[in-house]
Order: sequence, then C-alpha cells, then structure tokens
Amino acid sequence: MNSPPGGDFLIQGRDIGHAFGSDTVLSGIDIEVRPDEIVTLIGPNGAGKTTLVRILLGLIPPGSGEVARRPGLIVGYLPQHLDIDPVLPITVSRLLRLTHRPGPGEMTAALAEAGAAHLIGRSVQSLSGGELQRVLLARALSRNPDLLVLDEPIQGIDAAGQTELYGLISQIRTRRGCGVLMISHDLHIVMASTDRVVCINRHLCCSGRPETVSRHPEYMAMFAPREAAGLAVYTHSHDHSHDLAGHIVPIASGEPSTGEARTGEPRDPEPPGGGE
Repeated sequence: MNSPPGGDFLIQGRDIGHAFGSDTVLSGIDIEVRPDEIVTLIGPNGAGKTTLVRILLGLIPPGSGEVARRPGLIVGYLPQHLDIDPVLPITVSRLLRLTHRPGPGEMTAALAEAGAAHLIGRSVQSLSGGELQRVLLARALSRNPDLLVLDEPIQGIDAAGQTELYGLISQIRTRRGCGVLMISHDLHIVMASTDRVVCINRHLCCSGRPETVSRHPEYMAMFAPREAAGLAVYTHSHDHSHDLAGHIVPIASGEPSTGEARTGEPRDPEPPGGGE
C-alpha cells in the first residue's frame, strides 16, 4: 500500500499481524515514523522486530493490517548482519557501489558524514566492527534517504563506540531532517534523543517517549557521566509479563509497575515458539 500516510508519516503500520504457518509472530502492531523523528523499536530476541521491519519496507506482505508509505519514499538500510567471504577481495569503495552507484563526490561525502572517509581504500575484511558499521551507515546515507532503517547498529562495537555512534545518528537526523527507525534487542538502554520507543514482544507491549536520562548505578558503571549524556534508561509499565516462550503472564493485583507508556493488548493468545 503506497498511499500517503496520514499526519505526514514517512511510513505507517496499523494493526500489523503475521504468522509463519501456525506460529503467530506479530499481532496488532501499530507503528509510524515521521520526518525528523527517531523511533526506536525494542524487544527481546524472537519478538518479531525484523519481521515487522520487513513488512514495513514491503519485503514481505502483512498477514493482517495495513502499511502505508509516502510515495517515492527512499530508504537507506543498515543490515543487522553482512556476510562477506574472507577470501573475496573487496574495498570499501567497491562495497558502496555494489547495489547503488553514487558519484565519487557523493561517496566521499557519505563516508565523511559517517566518520569513515579515511577508510575508502581499505579492504572490508580488515575493518573493525565499529569501522564496518560506519561504512555501512555511509552506504545507507549515499542513497540520500528520507528514512534510515538501522537494524542493531551497535553490533560488534564497544561501549564507548556505541555512545559515539548513537550521537552520530542523532546528528545525521538533525542535519538531514530524515526519519530514523532503529531496531534493538536491548529493553533498557536507548538513545536520549529518541523521540519515541515502541516495545514489542510479538504484540505491542507499549509505546511512548523515553524517560529523562537516569543515573542507574548499573548503567553508570558502564559509561562515564559525560558519555552517559547521550543515552537514557527506558522503563515502562506492563499489565502483564512474559514467560520464556513469550507467552503473556498477567501481573497479580497489587504488584508494582513503573514508568509511563501506552500499553497495547494482544488480540489473541500467542503460541509457543518464536523467531524473527
């Protein structure tokens, strides 16, 4: 469905559901991303995050619900995994031209914006995890996207590098005015500059703005106070919890819950099993 989304959305999903055979992996998901907005999609492994993103991008059809994308929407995508044969010689400049052919100036500018201009002649196999993520970000930026989709962008990056990359993503959003949809399995730590957080575990658990930066002891043990300014601890309340298979377990009356966010109810009980 490529009709214009309401409210100037770049992309919008309403009541999205999907199943692989008898295994329901998504049920009743609402999500949208506007220009100049960062939305972080969080949930545990097997929550259906990657399946939802594939549906939003039109790579697979939804089992139920509707997806609307702005006509002519250009998407820049940073994949969760990129498998490159270690015996295949390929340079950074060649990688950026595999599926899209930016001009020399566009390639250089994209690499510079991602902080990777010095890597243009390097072998991809020689890059560290952080360097590769910056190159892949530059590859996404070279398309001049309206929407950046970043699937686990901090893969293989140490704590300090994660903070730096999160800050870079925020700067790109501010400079370009593009929308950003960022996917993470981390249920607790998200960017302070994230405008909205959508938490799913096969169904919509909750969505809302992240809390103000928190001085959580465990968090502060990992990041220095100056670095911590770029991140926030996101907490939210549920009227239910989940067992190891992802099933809903109601919270007993009187048990405490914390945080504020919109809570979504699943349409149907979820089956055991999982996977994205």
